[in-house]
Amino acid sequence: VQLQASGGGSVQAGGSLTLSCACSASIFSISVMGWYRQAPGQQRELVASVRNGGGANVADSLKDRFAISRDVAKNTVFLQMNSLKPEDTAVYYCNVRTTRSYLGATEFWGPGTLVTVSS
Repeated sequence: VQLQASGGGSVQAGGSLTLSCACSASIFSISVMGWYRQAPGQQRELVASVRNGGGANVADSLKDRFAISRDVAKNTVFLQMNSLKPEDTAVYYCNVRTTRSYLGATEFWGPGTLVTVSS
């Protein structure tokens, strides 16, 4: 399973970015697609996730600024980030969980895309 993420970059505070992540796994095997982030010196944390069937979850502290969506046909998950703050600076990782095993694994991570927000 391969995850290909795009959309990271540098933006000024108050700006917006949209991250996307395309997954090569069968759409019928995906149970959850989501985004995590890891800031320098911090633990990786869940940003948002969306379940097969459409149930979405965004971290409470980000609900008023971030939104997650999924294009099922394209097997792609999006993270819309608005009103970005310097504290949103982190490497953002796409995450996919599957209902079937691929070479023994049912959880997959993208390579990470850096988001830098300057004040």
